[in-house]
Amino acid sequence: MVTTASPQSTRQRPRFRLVLANGAAASAVVMAGVLAPQAQAQPENRSLAGSQARPAADDGKQVLTVAVSQSIDSLSPFLAQRLVSTTIHRLAYDYLTNYDVKDGRAVPGLATAWQPSADKLTWTYTIRDDSKWSDGKQATAEDAAWTFNKMMTDENAATANGSFTANFKKVTAPDPKTLVIELKKPQATMTALDVPIVPKHVWEKVDDFSKFNNDKQFPIVGNGPFVITDFKVDQYLKLKPNKDFWRGAPKFDELVFKYYKDGDAAVAALQKGEVSFVQGLTPAQAAALKSAKNIKVNDAPGRRFFALATNPGAQSKDGTKFGNGHKALLDPAVRKALFHATDRTTIVDKVFQGHAVEGEGYIPPRFQSYFWKPDASQKIAYDPAKAAQILDDAGYRKNGQGKRLGKDGKPLDFRILCHATDPNDKAIGKYLQEWWGELGIGLKVDCLDNVSDPWLKGDYDLAFDGWSVNPDPDFVLSIHTCAALPATSKDSGATDNFICDKQFDALYAKQAVEYDAAKRADVVKQMQSRLYDTGYMNVLAYPNAVEAYRTDQIKSITTMPEAAGNIYGQDGYWSWWSAEPAAAESASDSSSSAGVVIGIGAAVVIAAALGLFVAMRRRSTAEDRE
Repeated sequence: MVTTASPQSTRQRPRFRLVLANGAAASAVVMAGVLAPQAQAQPENRSLAGSQARPAADDGKQVLTVAVSQSIDSLSPFLAQRLVSTTIHRLAYDYLTNYDVKDGRAVPGLATAWQPSADKLTWTYTIRDDSKWSDGKQATAEDAAWTFNKMMTDENAATANGSFTANFKKVTAPDPKTLVIELKKPQATMTALDVPIVPKHVWEKVDDFSKFNNDKQFPIVGNGPFVITDFKVDQYLKLKPNKDFWRGAPKFDELVFKYYKDGDAAVAALQKGEVSFVQGLTPAQAAALKSAKNIKVNDAPGRRFFALATNPGAQSKDGTKFGNGHKALLDPAVRKALFHATDRTTIVDKVFQGHAVEGEGYIPPRFQSYFWKPDASQKIAYDPAKAAQILDDAGYRKNGQGKRLGKDGKPLDFRILCHATDPNDKAIGKYLQEWWGELGIGLKVDCLDNVSDPWLKGDYDLAFDGWSVNPDPDFVLSIHTCAALPATSKDSGATDNFICDKQFDALYAKQAVEYDAAKRADVVKQMQSRLYDTGYMNVLAYPNAVEAYRTDQIKSITTMPEAAGNIYGQDGYWSWWSAEPAAAESASDSSSSAGVVIGIGAAVVIAAALGLFVAMRRRSTAEDRE
């Protein structure tokens, strides 16, 4: 959810999504094909004096260790929404389709082919016959049908991905290789259903999906490239290769996600060779690593946005208002003035130090088909004088002490939720205090270890928000619909920021049934324009994915997109599935390639992936979603 915000998207959120996978191609049968991602350039390696060349178990296994700074919210695919969790589920379970590592188009997953009916209301998927669950049982269409039907009939099972099945009318498996989904109305996401398919024979034994976190019995049965073997909260999660995975087994003997609350410790572990990979580097850390041996820094355009969100008035579907958001922010004039007094250029240059692109629309420029930006007449550009004039014209006058007064005669003082371990939040918060202070508006920056509780309760005025976006933008758009609001004030819902706008909802419904890729993209842009005009969200930047790995442990690894893409939080399993261990002898005496960045970590905080925030209970917070 919010940053404070996961949804995944996201949807994972996150986290690049390129061209819509369906569109014109949706009417054609997509035949099976094995995608073989090409490895990135394979840099040679130089040893790091005093460091361990490669994390290894006592038995000499080759272990790939990934440092993460985000807690896993759940190992249940029906509940998990944080980026780290959805990343793990992409490794442990197959989806009907996957995203091509090169361009994000739909490619075979558990389904080898798919065909819509003439009216687009019935979709028939051919399920592959070479996928087995890790306990040896065959994966069939019945598993997929059961997964979807459970989500359709149990609201708790629809917590994480319910937007995908809300329009499903009926799902059946007439035979082990055939899955049939009947729709209430056309649905544009039928080749981009980001739903992990689970084994029916395991999950049908679960009684309460709202409480079952799938973290008591190991190994966890799955059919993805890896099998989850062990987990300790806020310590580590371990996976082993699935030797029977239909696309081929991963090359490392073990994959470990190791939790680090402190960023300095994660960077130090990378330097020492105790971990193989670190994501979410700050600009200072990335710069420092340019002088280290055996470390390659990857700095690529990101799939997420970093935004400033205002509380539009927390509410539930039953109409109940709750929370203590500042009433002045319900006035569009106040929101617009605050955004006119926010300098995005300075934020990109001074906070992200160039490792980001100035924010505009809701969808990052990485997804060219959906990227939108306001024209000159619509854009809320940095203009402090205009901001002051807007407030003056709206009746928010200054008192003798220079404080801007609300309609109730009290000084305007706002609070903004900030994640305590995210240096970007803190740095931007200081700038906002300065810029808004010149308007006569006070700002308290509440940096907390847990932003989930106040956000979920609606007890905030503003918050730092961010989500990872998928190649198909449906999910990340759905979290701003009225349907995403919590059922009651005590529920969590799927909403990101309690936004409920009928015009936005109408556009969302329109894009959801549009199969023509160009027409759908146009509607998605209209949605972004509407979201921009309401002023509840101000996208400040599109941060780069800044990450690093040890070349004496990882010989090669696939980014997504393959050309200048990210490694962590992909729309798929390509990075960790493709990772190739460095040969033992290479850890001794070879030189780095031009692409390898060398470094000594700086004593700077490494926050969770740029913009990863704590998720709200079972929902994600910005960028948490894949």
